[in-house]
Amino acid sequence: EQAQLRAGVVVEDTEPWQSDSRLRGLQRVGGVDLSYPKEDDTRACASLVVLSFPSLEVLYEDYQMVAVSAPYVPGFLAFREVPFLVEAVQRLQQEKPELKPQVLLVDGNGLLHPRGFGVACHLGVLTDLPCIGVAKNLLQVDGLVRDELHREQVHSLQRKGDTFPLTGASGAILGMVSCRDSNSSSKPLYVSVGHRVCLETAVRLVKSCCRYRIPEPIRQADIRSREYIRK
Repeated sequence: EQAQLRAGVVVEDTEPWQSDSRLRGLQRVGGVDLSYPKEDDTRACASLVVLSFPSLEVLYEDYQMVAVSAPYVPGFLAFREVPFLVEAVQRLQQEKPELKPQVLLVDGNGLLHPRGFGVACHLGVLTDLPCIGVAKNLLQVDGLVRDELHREQVHSLQRKGDTFPLTGASGAILGMVSCRDSNSSSKPLYVSVGHRVCLETAVRLVKSCCRYRIPEPIRQADIRSREYIRK
């Protein structure tokens, strides 16, 4: 099933706003997250937020406590989590279609995945929305390792918005390492294509959505879902 869905991934820009250097035409950016209560991996809060762009104000938020029954299998996380996120997108399309996001940011990977089909690709193909994977840790695939050379490259990112490509042993560029500023260079972000967006556009959008280290759509989805669980 994963291989069949993988065939549907589009790795180029498909929307007019993506070709604009200042992303004019982009008005709504979505962020999704699944948060688990402490010491309980059988329940989770699936959240979807939609923010205005470029002001990054929350326009819509949706939370749903869900029963997570699929086991966690490395490389197949999407089968455990994505169905709940797809349902959240479908609820939005039914209840507030005018607030449908033009792109989704996902806390996870896209093409940066053992079989080139991470959570961001999976969600993008199933919703047919442009999707971008934004991970906090390097997934070690295709020869990529977080070794001394990698750490040196990360520390070489001195200016806000500096990046370097993640080139696998196969020669394929699987993603981009990005830092918000030199103060956070020890904690980079790993950006990868999910669906219907090219890597250059994905990196440009992620940078535009960062007030802090984590892009605001993902950050708000995480903060608000954890607060929902607490309540």
